[in-house]
Amino acid sequence: MTNGAAPAGRVRIVVADDHTVMRAGVIALLADEPGIEIVGEAEDGRAAVGLVERLEPDVVLMDLRMPVLDGTGATEQIVAARTRTRVLILTTYDTDAEIERAVEAGAVGYLLKDATREQLVDAVHSASRGETVLAPRVAARLVARMRQPAPVTLTRREVEVLGAVADGLSNVETGRRLVITEATVKTHLLRIFAKLDVGDRTHAVVRALELGLLKRHA
Repeated sequence: MTNGAAPAGRVRIVVADDHTVMRAGVIALLADEPGIEIVGEAEDGRAAVGLVERLEPDVVLMDLRMPVLDGTGATEQIVAARTRTRVLILTTYDTDAEIERAVEAGAVGYLLKDATREQLVDAVHSASRGETVLAPRVAARLVARMRQPAPVTLTRREVEVLGAVADGLSNVETGRRLVITEATVKTHLLRIFAKLDVGDRTHAVVRALELGLLKRHA
């Protein structure tokens, strides 16, 4: 390992992992790769942040669950410092919560530790260019999440307005019940129609009942 500049074209990386054997294994996988130079290693997130400040590597291979400062916290600090260093998560965890936290922290990629040497090398080079790198399993989870429709929610006032509509009240009568103007009632209804993807009062009530947003009258 060296603190000096890497030969032209090489990606300088720091490996951060609290498990000594795992850290040594990753380093061994990449040590002989001509396009990569290992410039440092860290056993916790705080040490990783310190190495980035001192060495300014191109990429940090960051484990998530580490003592002192975890990988997400370290990633946030590295990104906040606006260094040129890219963070590539390398972990065994692929839960939605872990993935979301890492992405929100600013990591450019999320790789799992069952990756092959070739996948790891390609990911390091891609991350150094600022490209998004995702393990296939992680990418599949994210796509599945994106395809799930967002839950529909109504505000308390919107529920009150729609409840009055369900009771058969006109806009004017709804306004009187809720002590708001007729114009305000209409505004609430337009927002409700948009949220429920419907075009009229009747369908809004039916859809809200289907979604459990309105309670059925006994």
